Amino acid sequence: MNTGPGLFSDIGKKPKDLLTRDYLSDQKFSVSTISATGVALTSTATKKGGLSTGDVGAVYKYNNILFDVKVDTESKIATTLTFTELVPSTKTIASFKLPDFNSGKLDIQYFYSHATLTSAVALTKTPTVDFSATVGTPTFVIGAEAGYEPSSGRLTKYTAGISVNKPDSSASIILGDKGDTIKASYIHHLDESKKTAAVGEITRRFSLNENTFTVGGSYAVDSLTVVKAKLNNHGKLGAVLQHEIIPKSLVTVSSELETNALDKTPKFGLALALKP
Repeated sequence: MNTGPGLFSDIGKKPKDLLTRDYLSDQKFSVSTISATGVALTSTATKKGGLSTGDVGAVYKYNNILFDVKVDTESKIATTLTFTELVPSTKTIASFKLPDFNSGKLDIQYFYSHATLTSAVALTKTPTVDFSATVGTPTFVIGAEAGYEPSSGRLTKYTAGISVNKPDSSASIILGDKGDTIKASYIHHLDESKKTAAVGEITRRFSLNENTFTVGGSYAVDSLTVVKAKLNNHGKLGAVLQHEIIPKSLVTVSSELETNALDKTPKFGLALALKP
């Protein structure tokens, strides 16, 4: 692989991650370990509302092939096979879920020095095809994606985006939802570890004549503790406290509050991820 512009899905990803990652509304417990043969095992239990679910996953890499298998409490088996450099400068991803035989998907990614192309095909009775392309460098990227449904001959989606990236900041503009939404975002890291950062995002939905402006940030209290917060112009306030209790093991507490409706019960989330 080379150091090209990256995938289209990477445009705006850093600001989005800071505003969404670790903001939980459920309770989650997971334990991860690596066997002597190199198999990474993860067991997860999740409770959301009155529903409890669980799954066990295994990840194993053999040469240039990555095997990822997950079995959940509903007896569904999700399998993903990732082939790196099956053909030079490519990555091929095949995924499917059993017993749902209409869940198959084949994704091929092509990486070049100043361009990246992807194509994904849903292996169903009425398949859809997704395409995306980016051109530029790691510093400046412009790209677009589209979805096509051959059976009806219509475009299911089309999106365009541009991103400017620096070592300590990233700015992006994305025109999505078939031209109905435009989103601009910016993130700036304030320390070398990139644990302390500020982010802003504004979204305009033309069909509803609605604007949503969100500001947020993260702050490293010390080497083991990070706090996050975000607030939008509709009064939705979120906060996260994450602490590394032992090396690579994290406890995360989050909450969300409607400041314009204080009579509503706040949402709370809790996650414990252990990696002995």
